Amino acid sequence: MRYVEGNRPTLLRNGEQYFPSLAAALDGAREEIFLETYLYADDETGSLITDALARAAARGVSVRLLIDGFGARDFAPRFRAILREAGAQVLVFRPKVSPWTFHRNRLRRMHRKLACVDGRLAFVGGINVIDDYDSPGDTTPRHDYAVRIEGPLTAEVRDVAARLWSRVALTARGAHPLPPAPAAAAPFADGQRAALVIRDSVRHRSDIEDAYLELIESAREEILIASAYFFPGRRFRHALVSAAARGVRVVLLLQGRVEYVLPHFASRALFGSLLAAGIRIEEYRHSFLHAKVAVFDCCQACVGSSNIDPYSLLLAREANVFVDDARFAAELRASLEVAIRTGARSLPPQEWQRRPLWRRALNWISYGIARLLIGFASYERYH
Repeated sequence: MRYVEGNRPTLLRNGEQYFPSLAAALDGAREEIFLETYLYADDETGSLITDALARAAARGVSVRLLIDGFGARDFAPRFRAILREAGAQVLVFRPKVSPWTFHRNRLRRMHRKLACVDGRLAFVGGINVIDDYDSPGDTTPRHDYAVRIEGPLTAEVRDVAARLWSRVALTARGAHPLPPAPAAAAPFADGQRAALVIRDSVRHRSDIEDAYLELIESAREEILIASAYFFPGRRFRHALVSAAARGVRVVLLLQGRVEYVLPHFASRALFGSLLAAGIRIEEYRHSFLHAKVAVFDCCQACVGSSNIDPYSLLLAREANVFVDDARFAAELRASLEVAIRTGARSLPPQEWQRRPLWRRALNWISYGIARLLIGFASYERYH
């Protein structure tokens, strides 16, 4: 990781805090906006962000919206018309999605959720453009996070967004040169160190996983990880077990509700060995967990779009921000502790070992199917 000094990161929890902050930033834009999202729903939140983007484009701001061809395949035609009329540009990352295509390239999605305004204000996290209460019958919002960034790191967010936009634009309609980047923001004298870490399939294939492993291996007191989808590879599991063996308190806050059947049951085949190593597993059941965050030794924190699973770590384009600041880490840790205390259920190792035989069989059959699918995608190293 390459940390940049002098930033001001602000933790945002759920859409309740994220979308008003994002909309205000879009309304304050004067030069350019880059926005990337995996999902873009035709709901109240989608309307809020679309209207803010259209207002910006109408007053002369260069607006570039990049959506994923699978996650946002149902992007509302009315949104597209509103943005086109205002002068905003919309591109789709890998728009051709066929249910009959099983090549692994079909799984190479743009899973990032980031925005950059005028090269001076950025947002990175796990929150899509979708209502918090999207799940039918749910009265509790999805649990998720983003980080608002001011300072020099915003130039890096702008750079990665501009490079991906140029690449997609070249494929979609031929070369379309970008204007020069705005002047970089000056560092704050009292700012914090932060690093943007991305994952792609060219130069940054394992950067996010490597960043996690570096912090896990250097942890001395506590590791707290929240991940919506948790299916770690062998290196990641061994790093967690080794940390627990040297006395580090390792806590995993994981999805307790069934959202996707195969990953849910397959991941549980790994729980026995983790629990036996002294790792604490908390299943979040209060609502759907969508967070992808971590805190290490109460002084370093991570907020981003990457889950701890093969899709995020080996296939998708992801973006995480790592913050080296005790105050920011303490705020995130406190929020996760509240989630554990009020909405999670701990898995006692003894109870887990006494599961019915049919439930164990279901976990291992699901695990076997998942491993076959990973092998089919030619990622045999991910054990």
